[in-house]
Amino acid sequence: MATFLRPLSYKYQWIYDTISRLAALTVGGETRFRNLALQGILNEDKSNPKILDLCCGAGQTTQFLTQYSNQVTGLDLSPLAIALAKENVPQATYVISAAENMELPDNSFDIVHTSAALHEMTPEQLTQIFQQVYRVLKPGGIFTFIDLHQPTNPLFIPSLYTFMYLFETDTAWQMIRADLPSQLIAAGFNIIKKELHAGGSLQIIQSQKPSL
Repeated sequence: MATFLRPLSYKYQWIYDTISRLAALTVGGETRFRNLALQGILNEDKSNPKILDLCCGAGQTTQFLTQYSNQVTGLDLSPLAIALAKENVPQATYVISAAENMELPDNSFDIVHTSAALHEMTPEQLTQIFQQVYRVLKPGGIFTFIDLHQPTNPLFIPSLYTFMYLFETDTAWQMIRADLPSQLIAAGFNIIKKELHAGGSLQIIQSQKPSL
């Protein structure tokens, strides 16, 4: 279930960027949107953590992550997206790989971050992705993400549902009602926090792989 607008938004970067910026206005703009899931985790005074930007796309969030570390890796299944990310954020390194079967070593990252990508995945893929993220994180490492959520404020339902009817598929409708904290706990994570923004239409979840 998706209109012709969905493939166009991936084919033409300006369409995707415009959609992203408009959506980000609900939380105060794109800079705040890209940093929301990082609050309390990263600051410019911290040491140089190894960060994985999961499903990095063309590097929209990768560029923000490189402000905090020079050890940022972007991962995406799309060679086209990775090529664009290399142009947009050349200071990061990149891997072409599926999120549910990452070609990365165990216990190798301090932070795994993903931005508005999990709603593209089937429930089965989400289970595999959470397991893979757990595997590649170091003990004590943090998995943090921002994504869609069923609005708690009815005033936000029309705008979110219109967006989803125009641009998303069934996986997004399944995910906004899913209990992601329970799924993360089942994968071995401890939940640090869950926050809702934009009338509940966006969720931020921060979780941690237990230390040894």
